[in-house]
Amino acid sequence: MAKTIALAGKGGVGKTTICGMLIKYLAEHNKKPILAVDADANENLNEVLGMEIEDTLGSIREEMAQAELAKNNPIPLGMTKQEYAEMKFADALSEGDDYDLLVMGRTQGKGCYCFVNGILSSQVAKYAGNYKYIVVDNEAGMEHISRGVLPRVDTVIIVSDCSRRGVMTAGRIYDLAKELDLGAKEIKLIINRAPASGASETVLETVKECGMDLAGILPHDEELFEYDGEGKPTAELPKENHFKAELYKLFDSMNL
Repeated sequence: MAKTIALAGKGGVGKTTICGMLIKYLAEHNKKPILAVDADANENLNEVLGMEIEDTLGSIREEMAQAELAKNNPIPLGMTKQEYAEMKFADALSEGDDYDLLVMGRTQGKGCYCFVNGILSSQVAKYAGNYKYIVVDNEAGMEHISRGVLPRVDTVIIVSDCSRRGVMTAGRIYDLAKELDLGAKEIKLIINRAPASGASETVLETVKECGMDLAGILPHDEELFEYDGEGKPTAELPKENHFKAELYKLFDSMNL
């Protein structure tokens, strides 16, 4: 059974960048094949990885719904609606050499978000047996996991910025992960974008108060900032980059 790693954190803390680098790390350490899952409606994991995607589960669902409303039936003769849907949703899996990427995306309209979440759940279940690792980039909370997208989670990584408020938000995500009883053996916190002076005593004390297991603190990095600003895949930072080197050391110390 695939080992599943889920990442969570509020927007803007670098969660997706760390997720993309984790996927690269696993591939470079021959822990493949890997299924990368972008379960954030504001999808951009593909940009971090430098992968092209043509379709998301949400866009395919929307296309099918619009065709149905227009009474323009695209289903070939001899094929059921369910068979056609499965064929189309298979197009959302972007295949790479070391890892494949499945992007949830979202559809338009009230109530559609939960529906596409259900599609994601069925697709992950369908593919899970083909992979050694599944790495999931979630939204700020653990909502997708609470809805049963994953049968279980082995490791949860929560990402925060280096502020007291950010760590408190991470603490709420930590509490939710505990309440959901995901079966995770580890729930780790990574503090990102720390200043040169490191995390303040107040921030470190807040981590303790929240009961979180701090995996490590990562520095703010200008080269990473430049890659992001220029639209370069941040997972492709050179090995000698300080941020990447520190993050890889952190991954080495974790039970991945």
